[in-house]
Amino acid sequence: MVSTTAVKRALTALATRTDTARDPYVAVIDEADAARSDLRRAAGFVDAVGLDRLDEAIAAAERAGDSRAAERGREALAAYREFREAATA
Repeated sequence: MVSTTAVKRALTALATRTDTARDPYVAVIDEADAARSDLRRAAGFVDAVGLDRLDEAIAAAERAGDSRAAERGREALAAYREFREAATA
């Protein structure tokens, strides 16, 4: 059986962990792209992260020369704008 202390230590490590394997703009674009396939997840992304931050992530990808990530971000942003348009129609 795992001790309470070990569980607390593991949860603390997860809560404070930073993902250094990828740039922050990639994390935003990855989540935006993945969330498009599920309406609740997409709504959660827009609510928690926002399209302004996605736009900033796209700009960061472009500055970094990461054209693939920038393109995925632009596609996701276009999809979210289509979702918004459909919701207001």
